[in-house]
Amino acid sequence: AMEKSYVSMFLLLIVISCALAKDAGKKDTKDTTAKPKLPQTLSRGWGDQLIWTQTYEEALFRAKHSQKPLMIIHHLEECPHSQALKKVFAEHKDIQKLAEKFILLNLVYETTDKNLAPDGQYVPRVLFIDPSLTVRADITGRYSNRLYAYEPSDISLLYSNMQKALKLLKTEL
Repeated sequence: AMEKSYVSMFLLLIVISCALAKDAGKKDTKDTTAKPKLPQTLSRGWGDQLIWTQTYEEALFRAKHSQKPLMIIHHLEECPHSQALKKVFAEHKDIQKLAEKFILLNLVYETTDKNLAPDGQYVPRVLFIDPSLTVRADITGRYSNRLYAYEPSDISLLYSNMQKALKLLKTEL
């Protein structure tokens, strides 16, 4: 009789520890859906599940060879405007979906290509380059003094500019 109670105690312990483990597991998945605990990759937080190119040269090469437009986001980690735009960009489901149709590059430093700073080196700024490797000066934000700047409140304009960059591609090629 003594052995039996040991066995049932032992089984009860296993059941309890499994239940605890399951709860712990549940809690983890809830946290990760809130914000992915992925390592900071080339996305730098602009869309961790998107494919980002590493360098400007690689981005140009891929735009040309894939015949996809290139979207370049200039930003700085310590700039509150960049941070604010990044947050709405990363959380905007439609933008994240549409971004899959682009070659993507985000830069925290300036390139030597003056074409990427048509009206100055400010952040955040977003430029579109077509597969012929032409900077699309016709796809701008709403500010006349900083043509390629977007505020978080301009996120729908950025979305329609992305659509525009894809449409131009179809009509011109």
